Amino acid sequence: MSSTMTAVVQYDLKPGSVEVREVAIPEIGEDEVLLAVGAVSVCGSDVHQYHASQSWPVNVPVILGHEFGGIAAKVGKRVKTIKEGDRVVSETASYICGQCMLCRTGAYNLCPQRKGFGYGINGAMAGFVRVPERTLHHIPDSLSFEKAALTEPCCVGYNCVIEKSKVKPGDTVVVLGPGPIGLLCAEMARLAGAGNLIVAGMANDASRLEAAKEIGATHTVNLQETDLKDLVMSLGDGLGAHLVVDAAGASAALKTALDIVRPAGQITKVGWGPQPLGFSLDPLVQKAVTLQGSFSHTFQNWEMVVSMLASGQINLKPIISRVAFLEDWKDCFDGMHDGKYVKAVLQPVNEN
Repeated sequence: MSSTMTAVVQYDLKPGSVEVREVAIPEIGEDEVLLAVGAVSVCGSDVHQYHASQSWPVNVPVILGHEFGGIAAKVGKRVKTIKEGDRVVSETASYICGQCMLCRTGAYNLCPQRKGFGYGINGAMAGFVRVPERTLHHIPDSLSFEKAALTEPCCVGYNCVIEKSKVKPGDTVVVLGPGPIGLLCAEMARLAGAGNLIVAGMANDASRLEAAKEIGATHTVNLQETDLKDLVMSLGDGLGAHLVVDAAGASAALKTALDIVRPAGQITKVGWGPQPLGFSLDPLVQKAVTLQGSFSHTFQNWEMVVSMLASGQINLKPIISRVAFLEDWKDCFDGMHDGKYVKAVLQPVNEN
């Protein structure tokens, strides 16, 4: 077995500071697993880090990639639930303290000391990645690694819509931002029984809005051509959306959400954005709206989503636009940034 591997590395905090490098294959500890990466999907956060537009700290140099699955190539001597050859996917919280109240009550995704793959600790855009046993979930042989690599964003959507929000059959649900997370939130809203399911984006989101139709959106909206509020108020009882999911992150999206949500409705914000608001939050009070954030996911989310993917409940066909080798990372990053691809998945060429 070679001692090195090819990896996609962010080496600086300046825009464009990502390249393919030859790096050492990591050594594992007693409670860790060396995973031979089967597939790793490109997240919008990877693209943000490439363009230095992220709003979170990044420890450079770092191997990118936090949405992945693979085969256990080596296990530490204290590992009990994983054996060599097992097919698994991994959660993103590479490090948690394990001692705070949040960790001890199952909300470890909110641990103040949490560090994730791909920004705080080396990720999976490589031949191998070192992972703690606690982050791994078994997947069946019937689930391809290309689909399994999207378990993580599916869990983000599941946590946002199913766990955090209250969607009832017949509800009007609006998703702002048709990126992969927004589309998967729409998928979860469809599965929860949303009656009117609206996905809204901009002119350069044309391919993503088409994907939203394939997922089951009843309406797709180009915000530069259509008045979203008029559409929402024309549906149902005319009071507005029961739930607005802000998957865009821009401050303007939250303002739109406040305009279209019904009195006593919900806004769940899952998109990141560093911009200041610049507008009044009085409608939040006037309408008695519930505004909440949704971040990451938990063990229960992962077990449920793996089962849903394996059974075919979640339709990923409209979302995966390209599967490519690791060396083609730049085209995948640029394609997602420009709207050419909804989601790209990378496959390491593993010669070890």
